[in-house]
Amino acid sequence: MSKRSRRFITAGVFAVLLLLTQSGIGQTQSALVLTGGTIYRSPAEQPITEGVVLIRNGKIAAVGRSQSVHVPKGTPSLNCSGLSVAAGFWNSHVHFGKLQWANAATIPAPELTARLREMLTRYGFTSVFDLGSPWKNTQSIRNRIESGEVPGPRIRSTGEMILGFEVPEKILKSAGVMDSTPEPAVTDSAKAHVASQSRLDAGADGLKFYAASPFSPATLPRDVIRVIVDEAHRRHKLVFVHPHNREGLMAAVEGGVDILAHTTPISGPWDEAVITAMQRKRVALIPTLKVWTALLRDRDALRDQWTQTNIGQLRAWLAAGGVVLFGTDVDAGMDDYDPKDEYALMAQAGMTYQQILAALTTAPAKKFGDSGRLGRIAPGLVADLVIFDGNPSQDAKAFAAVRYTIRDGRVIYEAAR
Repeated sequence: MSKRSRRFITAGVFAVLLLLTQSGIGQTQSALVLTGGTIYRSPAEQPITEGVVLIRNGKIAAVGRSQSVHVPKGTPSLNCSGLSVAAGFWNSHVHFGKLQWANAATIPAPELTARLREMLTRYGFTSVFDLGSPWKNTQSIRNRIESGEVPGPRIRSTGEMILGFEVPEKILKSAGVMDSTPEPAVTDSAKAHVASQSRLDAGADGLKFYAASPFSPATLPRDVIRVIVDEAHRRHKLVFVHPHNREGLMAAVEGGVDILAHTTPISGPWDEAVITAMQRKRVALIPTLKVWTALLRDRDALRDQWTQTNIGQLRAWLAAGGVVLFGTDVDAGMDDYDPKDEYALMAQAGMTYQQILAALTTAPAKKFGDSGRLGRIAPGLVADLVIFDGNPSQDAKAFAAVRYTIRDGRVIYEAAR
């Protein structure tokens, strides 16, 4: 991004925040009412047309048709006529490892706001899971958000990824990551135990490892995988895996991982043995379909082949009743933050708009233990909401046309008019 573009974005954020403050919406306030929208309370419920959502003290106080919800006189309102309203979206696969996030504790607040807006809040993401970034730096971003200094999503993180192989220094440098010094490979149980403990002791919310090396035929030994999984599960934390290929996927699934962070286009179609193993172990899948098209943007034939393979793998998993979580792999696999193509590819794999909405809301809320607070629009739950243009039942890309993002009852993003 050029300096001129960055100044433009920063100036835009100043303008948005100024407008929100002047309107009273962007401030922490005791109440807010959303009126006139089509309310998608959850993927399992029929939407409410001409609906009302009443927010009080950062939580949902009431939801229903306009005539059934009592709104106290003088409550600040947001007109959502012609718009759709859903629970705040989760992006279950992001990264904060690129140089633009370095020294996060000292990035000026307007600039950090702009970066979070560009990557996440403008697309309705009120909760994200970082699957591999320098933990202390990501913790700084999270702390600044939670202190109220910077508007942004709830952040969970695995901290640094656990790798059973060394990444060539030239690859790290070309990737534009913060630390281009290769970490020692975790190749045995003792090293795996130390790596797992150190991350969890430092406060990571889960663990992430590569099951196979992209630089050699090596697969992480199963005893190493078991140590990582056992340590995380002992502390009631989840384990994510980058499976890479069929061998890595099967080793990770049999080892007890909770979530596959990608499909495996290099493996070809998933056969019955793969699907059965995934079913038996009750893993969840983050497809990240778009990222492969971005990585292969200059290799048309392979890109098309992998795209169809990924779509087929997701379709097979859906047919088996598998759990799907939405995720994009932004700011590692790609820097094209707009998720509309991911929604379109998920629909191409056969996902209904209700299934996509579940992957964005109820499925991650349940998997991450937050269904008692987040993921639906219901009285008593936290007021994390997304307001967007269009009808997702007609076009899944509507989920990306975000007009407002609300976290804890506060507007943290408003699209320019």
